[in-house]
Amino acid sequence: MGAPADFTFETVDGQRAVVLTGDWTARGMVDAGERLIAALDGSDVVDLDLSNLTRCDTAGAYAILRAANGRAADGHIRARPQTQRLLQLVGDAIKVEPDIAPPVGAFRAMLERIGRGVIGLFDDGYGTLAFLGHLLVAIGRCIVKPSRIRWAPVVSLSERAGLDAIPIVATTTFFIGAVVALLGANLLTQFGAQVFAVELIGVSVLREFNILITAILLAGRSASSFAAEIGSMKMNQEIDAMQVMGVDPYEALVLPRFAAMLITIPLLTFVATLAGLAGGLLVTWIVLDLSPSFFLQRMVDSVGVQHFWIGLSKAPVMAMVIAAIGCRQGMEVGNDVESLGRRVTAAVVHAIFAIIAIDAVFALIYMELNL
Repeated sequence: MGAPADFTFETVDGQRAVVLTGDWTARGMVDAGERLIAALDGSDVVDLDLSNLTRCDTAGAYAILRAANGRAADGHIRARPQTQRLLQLVGDAIKVEPDIAPPVGAFRAMLERIGRGVIGLFDDGYGTLAFLGHLLVAIGRCIVKPSRIRWAPVVSLSERAGLDAIPIVATTTFFIGAVVALLGANLLTQFGAQVFAVELIGVSVLREFNILITAILLAGRSASSFAAEIGSMKMNQEIDAMQVMGVDPYEALVLPRFAAMLITIPLLTFVATLAGLAGGLLVTWIVLDLSPSFFLQRMVDSVGVQHFWIGLSKAPVMAMVIAAIGCRQGMEVGNDVESLGRRVTAAVVHAIFAIIAIDAVFALIYMELNL
């Protein structure tokens, strides 16, 4: 490190001048800039001699120009050419007026926000189509050459997204079935039709709540996990490194997650069905005094297995939607942590919204088919 910034008053060519020495840099100045301003205040010094400066950066140049305060324009500054260029650059930057945007009215701001939202919607649509195109290409490659399928991550992800989610799925659907049974028992007892609580529990759990609760839980659990995992790899440029090495990230990262969700959601739906029916059976046994054998027999006779297959038919669609949204949001992560947080949040919100919308579409389709 060179000498600290300093200055002295001398007579150069018959003119009083201030001679600057040392490092006029952000680290070397300390309080030299303020001392120079105070020394030149009210002084008749015109010339500035910078030829003895060891180093000078933009911070030092700015301090020198502040201290000169126009005096140097009436005389001259002695400096090396590179220092002169630096002073000119900083001086031009000081003269630039800040570009202050005019205030925007509330109505115009609302229109701009709507416009940005519409453009963002089209960008999301284009990004979704591009994502699906990449995914279909990866699936086609694996169909043509099955040895390209990475079974190790598929098994690992199936365990994390499937087996590890059994406790929370079973517990949640158990209480959902119990709540439905309580409401049904309360309402139907008023009409002397409490025995029909079995049909209410069976249809609601087998047809709707099993797949809906499972998908929503996995949207919060797995979609966010997929987005965070892929997004952190994107931030650390691991995906770029994979592409440089000739590895397709859609084949290595996205496809195993799709396969894992397709395998696990039907199994979790079956577990959710058993847990929901167990919750309803327990409540009807305690509250309505309907024996478990009567409950199960009425389920077989009056509800049937058709509703279970209707609920299970939604599972592959839900699996693909959850995996697609989670992986796509992970692929869209930028280079900052804020982007990662926004994308993980978007993955959960979009997945839950898509699940509810798809369930409504299935309900309309099956209603039209009288199923």
